[in-house]
Amino acid sequence: MGIRTDWPTFVTTLVVLLGICIPLLAMPEQANAFINAAFGIMTSKFGILYLWGGIAAVILLVWLAMSRYGQVKLGSPEDKPEFTAFSWAGMLFCAGIGSGILYWGVIEWAYYLQSPPMGIEANSDAAAEWAATYGMFHWGITAWAFYGVPAIPLAYLYHVRKQPELKLSAACEGVIGKHAHGPLGRIIDILFMFGLLGGVGTSLGLGTPMVAAGLSDILGIENTMGLSVFVMLLCTAIFGISAYSGLKKGIKVLSDINVWLAIALLVFIVAVGPTLFILKTTTNGIGLMFQNFVRMNFWTDPVTNSGFPEGWTIFYRAWWIAYGPFMGLFVAKISRGRTIRQVISGMLIFGSLGCWAYFGALGNYAMHLELNDILSVTTLLNEKDAPTAIIAVINSLPLSSIVLPLFCILALIFLATQFDSAAYTMAAVATVELKEDEHPARWHRLFWAFALAGLPLSLLLVGGLKALQTAAITLALPQLFITAIMAISLVRWLREDEYRLQPAMAPIPVAAHQPRREETTADMTV
Repeated sequence: MGIRTDWPTFVTTLVVLLGICIPLLAMPEQANAFINAAFGIMTSKFGILYLWGGIAAVILLVWLAMSRYGQVKLGSPEDKPEFTAFSWAGMLFCAGIGSGILYWGVIEWAYYLQSPPMGIEANSDAAAEWAATYGMFHWGITAWAFYGVPAIPLAYLYHVRKQPELKLSAACEGVIGKHAHGPLGRIIDILFMFGLLGGVGTSLGLGTPMVAAGLSDILGIENTMGLSVFVMLLCTAIFGISAYSGLKKGIKVLSDINVWLAIALLVFIVAVGPTLFILKTTTNGIGLMFQNFVRMNFWTDPVTNSGFPEGWTIFYRAWWIAYGPFMGLFVAKISRGRTIRQVISGMLIFGSLGCWAYFGALGNYAMHLELNDILSVTTLLNEKDAPTAIIAVINSLPLSSIVLPLFCILALIFLATQFDSAAYTMAAVATVELKEDEHPARWHRLFWAFALAGLPLSLLLVGGLKALQTAAITLALPQLFITAIMAISLVRWLREDEYRLQPAMAPIPVAAHQPRREETTADMTV
């Protein structure tokens, strides 16, 4: 029968999207005010749910990895991993982080230095230490746990239970039963599709101005809206070709290139920058983070109400939750042949270490410039904008005429990799069935590749991109409950399939699931 498109999901997503975007285009100011108010209510009234959700996600994944269920292979016993560990880690890192790590890795510390958490004095030595810590915390273990919780149920359903559907609704079947294939399941999938559109729009909204500022500096031309549009079209062309090529020829190749470029950039910064300061500050930040891990995850600032948890920690939690199902679907597709333990440890360890390396090298180099009066990053940030501050930091490096183009290429490929991963995932969700060795139709992947760029482009032109970003974050609340349902479904399936999966698991005592022959004979004698 070939690959069949799930037209109800496909069409409904577009209709809902247009129904939301048309008011944004027609009444941007009113729409922005309404959506921002809704987001304020979400973070202030329901923000504590995001904090508890983060801790629950970490506990669940650690339990799964350490239990006998961690040995379950995602696939048949004879299946081998489809991708090398390097390519697999590169794909999940590039898809999950994108150009946002280049953006926030350089300047996030500057916000914390000026408005530190926990009542610390602004611009003090203590504020500098916490500024080097909080970025690694926000982009570390808890963030990747939000990615991992949807990934395992989807991968288990797809590779172990052999259900040929890469849909969130199917992963909820263990709890909602037949409703997963009815209107409720359709709503779950549409919420995911819209949340992903808004999510990648946020990445584009951050990455495009940053790359445009870099090109403006390199070429000596004015940084205009036209330049941002050109960058967006260039990015669209790259990820359109990659999405059309598929996983092995497109996304994998881009991810491999990007990982090597990223490693080269980080090694260069550590080598030519204040090496000892970078290493000492990064080490200190990791220690401070682990020492205060529980407090930072639960800190709500109930007495002083500074707004720090709502503006940063809860915002990031909501963002990871909204983006988590996409990562879950993508990781599920690329993880055949790996065990549950390998997927969890790979996401929590590789993902976190990659983010810490960026914040450690880029962020601490930039903070060194600030603390030693070499470059006032905070002044550029406050008086101009973040892209200007980022490019100024990169330009302060030796061989900046080479490093800045490399930085812009890295950011562009990061964007392209993230977008084509999203296009692949959206096409998979809007496909009726997708077996392990099958991929969504090429036209379908290409359509979503351009749709993902077309919507943010139109909103960027009218200044309404922030509204879509905020709307996507607001969708994190229903996604939080959907993710919880998926987790419960996974635990139920693992327990139901426990005996069938015994060859791939640690031995379970016979008495735990059936009577011994002697006991049975004795009972019969009595």
